[in-house]
Amino acid sequence: MTTRRSGKAVSWVVGILVLAVVGTTLALTLGGDSTPASAVEASDMHKVDRGDFDIMIPVSGELVAGSQVEIRNLLEGRAVITEVVGEGSFVRKGDIILRLADDELVDKIKDGEDKVQTAESAVVAAEQSLAIRRSTMASDLEKADLEIEIANLDLKAWEEGGVVTSRQKLNLDIETARINRDRTVRRAADAEKLLGNGWVSFDEYEADRIAMIEAEARVKEFELAKKIYENYTIKQEEATKRSAVEQSNAEKARVRQRHEAEIVKIEADVESAHFKRDTAIERLSDLREQLKACIIEAPNDGLVVFASSLSGGERRGRDNDPPPQVGTELRQNELVMILPDTSRMIASMKVGEALSGRIKKGQSAVIYSDSVPGTAISGTVLGVSVLAEGGGWRDPNRRDYTVRVVLDADPELGLKPSMRCRGEILLGKVEDAITAPIQSVFRAGPMAYVYTVSEGGFAQTPVEIGRASEMEVEIVSGLEEGEDVLLRRPTAGEIVSEIDTTSGGGMFGGGRPEGIPGGKPAGRPGGKPAGVAATGKPASAGTS
Repeated sequence: MTTRRSGKAVSWVVGILVLAVVGTTLALTLGGDSTPASAVEASDMHKVDRGDFDIMIPVSGELVAGSQVEIRNLLEGRAVITEVVGEGSFVRKGDIILRLADDELVDKIKDGEDKVQTAESAVVAAEQSLAIRRSTMASDLEKADLEIEIANLDLKAWEEGGVVTSRQKLNLDIETARINRDRTVRRAADAEKLLGNGWVSFDEYEADRIAMIEAEARVKEFELAKKIYENYTIKQEEATKRSAVEQSNAEKARVRQRHEAEIVKIEADVESAHFKRDTAIERLSDLREQLKACIIEAPNDGLVVFASSLSGGERRGRDNDPPPQVGTELRQNELVMILPDTSRMIASMKVGEALSGRIKKGQSAVIYSDSVPGTAISGTVLGVSVLAEGGGWRDPNRRDYTVRVVLDADPELGLKPSMRCRGEILLGKVEDAITAPIQSVFRAGPMAYVYTVSEGGFAQTPVEIGRASEMEVEIVSGLEEGEDVLLRRPTAGEIVSEIDTTSGGGMFGGGRPEGIPGGKPAGRPGGKPAGVAATGKPASAGTS
């Protein structure tokens, strides 16, 4: 029981001592001697004035050529360098910058020329064969037409003359036979009478009778011949004549069909010969173009940069390749060198995502190259990239946009691609406004304030800020011309009054802003001035 009481007593004593130490510390901190404003160095103070300033965005990046030509190996086969211009040389349009071995191509071109001649001969032979076949077809068709014409004439002659003649002859034979029969009949009758009178012999009588019988038979023979002619022979002759006409027409069709089949085959041979010739000519033309590609001339003026000197993303080749030299064997379509046009240089700058929307085409810029750091180069914004680039594994949340600035640079400066550069882009201009240095403005949440001179020290004074640059900020309200503001964070002993952020901006004596331990200025963590981000860039630039 005694032990428990002793423990409680010790605890109370310790608590009292801790409270005493804390109270003493706070008293020393808050209630210490205040430093009057008159004791502050003049370099820490700034008199607010009305004036102008430019709204600038700092940027950095590297130089690139406005245009460049890629020199690649265009040979399909083995390509070995026999001559190459030195890297860093400035070449003129038409200068030979690369020469490749052409021995194999010369041999291939000779073989190609032989193949073209052989193909040309095959084309001529095929075309002649086709012409002969077409001529033969025309001749045979003319012959067939003649046969058709003869057959038609024969049919027409038979219809208009042959039938009539045959009928007339048969009728004449019948009529003659009948007359002869009648004559022999009368003579036989007369002979019979004369035989009765004894004037003729029996033999003479029999001879007349025989002549009569023969004449009767001849009449019947001719009548039968006419009947056979009308019923059979005339039809047979007509069928024969018409068949001859049909056969001659059919023969013409067969002649045409045979020749056309041969012509189709020969035409296919001609087409094949033409294709082989055209292929041989095309191949020969390609070889000659390949031969031309063995000597590469500069298409325009430019600076020679080997592909081996480019970064991996630009090179598109294998890593650690040595620079091209005599004897180097190139791969097909391999990038050998580039010729940047250094007469028109562009600064490729990076800008953060928050500021990219404020950069517009046509804005002015001033660029400084690391190669000539003391020379300001004027430029004009060409545009901002559509898509942002990530920060990679180092900063995956970072998003940068590329701004392209065309430079109005003197060629005598000797600017080259990949040179580092920095500069500023002019977003706008603030004119006739009350301004204050950016380091004099602090923030407490959405509220901005400055430290102005007050009795015995400095007081937080709320201000409304407008547009800002890296160095200055526009004061819309809260300060008057001629007022002095502090350019640094005051110490705890220098602060005589602070803004009551809990009541919406009123003033209260002796207290500190809520949430700002240790008497730090009501700005960003660590007491950084308002309007300056963690990187030292403006956190709020307003609108230009």
